[in-house]
Amino acid sequence: MPVCQQFDVNCPSRLLFDQIADKWSMMVLSVLDAGPMRFNGIKRHLEGVTQKALTQCLRRLERNGLISRRVIMSSPIGVEYAITPLGRSLQLPFKALYAWTLEHLDEVEQARQAFDGRADA
Repeated sequence: MPVCQQFDVNCPSRLLFDQIADKWSMMVLSVLDAGPMRFNGIKRHLEGVTQKALTQCLRRLERNGLISRRVIMSSPIGVEYAITPLGRSLQLPFKALYAWTLEHLDEVEQARQAFDGRADA
């Protein structure tokens, strides 16, 4: 697979980056870090996600090999999602990004207020 030096629209790495950096993808992988979960369990952890957006996100993550989907033969039939070893390999970078967010939140908020103040003037 070729490595693109720029963010060309047809570059496979750009498509993958777009899919794993999506806010719902990052949150779903974080939720599944605790263990396998059914659709509604995941949805309860993600305030504001629609059923359609979560379904699309889970399909993308499964297609990319980051989560697995297992049908549970019960009454009614259920589906359980789990993070794969490949998906788990993203946890360290995601945790680092989350730590950065917490560490710099005050600075970002100050920058936002300064920007908004200039925009209002």
